[in-house]
Amino acid sequence: MPARIEPCLARLTGSPPEGPEWAYEIKWDGYRIAVHVEVGGEVRVLTRGGHDWTYRFPTIVKAVRELGPATMILDGEAVVLDEQGRSDFNALVGSLGGRGGKKVSTDTVFYAFDLLYLDGHDISMLSLEERRMLLDPLLEHASGAVRLPEMIESDGASLFASAAELGLEGIIAKRLDVPYRSGRGGEWRKIKCVQADTFVIIGYEPSASTPGAVGSLILAGQKGNDLVHVGNVGTGFSDSVARQLRNQLDAIVTERPAVRVEARSAVYVQPILAAEIEYRAWTGDGKLRHASFKGVRDAADEIAIYSVDV
Repeated sequence: MPARIEPCLARLTGSPPEGPEWAYEIKWDGYRIAVHVEVGGEVRVLTRGGHDWTYRFPTIVKAVRELGPATMILDGEAVVLDEQGRSDFNALVGSLGGRGGKKVSTDTVFYAFDLLYLDGHDISMLSLEERRMLLDPLLEHASGAVRLPEMIESDGASLFASAAELGLEGIIAKRLDVPYRSGRGGEWRKIKCVQADTFVIIGYEPSASTPGAVGSLILAGQKGNDLVHVGNVGTGFSDSVARQLRNQLDAIVTERPAVRVEARSAVYVQPILAAEIEYRAWTGDGKLRHASFKGVRDAADEIAIYSVDV
């Protein structure tokens, strides 16, 4: 069994691709994890960045063990659901003790959407359609913290419209006829109902009205091999969250900014934290329009910095 497999990542697109070679799933807003079930029933839970978070998801580990004696690698998303059954990223972060927290979460659910290894065989070179034919019966009797997301072979545009009406984050389109490929090769596409992505925090401007708080976060995205300034965000957080952010960022202040901006009051920080941001559009000069703060993630682990194409 491989010690770790780099995940296949979904490329952000504006509309769902169509055709018989595509199928669709609901997009879950959580932490991408791989669950390894090894010989003897040992279970390991690895984050997208390769960190071992087994102890933090005891209910997922228990539910996976109950699947049976098979050795396997499951690819999926750990989420916390709200009362309507929608994934709630902020609730997930809270259940784990916040950014940098070490809490054990018993509220998480694991949506296992792919199977990469089974009973001594690397099956990642099979097509997605073939992998799902093996995964579906494996999870047929799964319960509790492990669930099988539905794969829908349908009209992508109609499904996307329904997802928007239900207040879901979006959908994922996946090619049925290709093997599992690590990286962002385009075999998987994500289409978001509300434009949202994750950007590196490179600094902040202090609040003029709330002492000890941030007034806005200075954000950067990746363009080629470089970080570029994509604007600031000053809405979406309460006074208490703004003070928490100030404390977090003051611990990583640097005199060498990742990107220098035209702001006399800017305080620069090491680019190791990232903010999940909702926004309406891009401006002509490559800045976020009507941006709103949603939450904090680790830039080097759970997220992929958005690739700025404007």
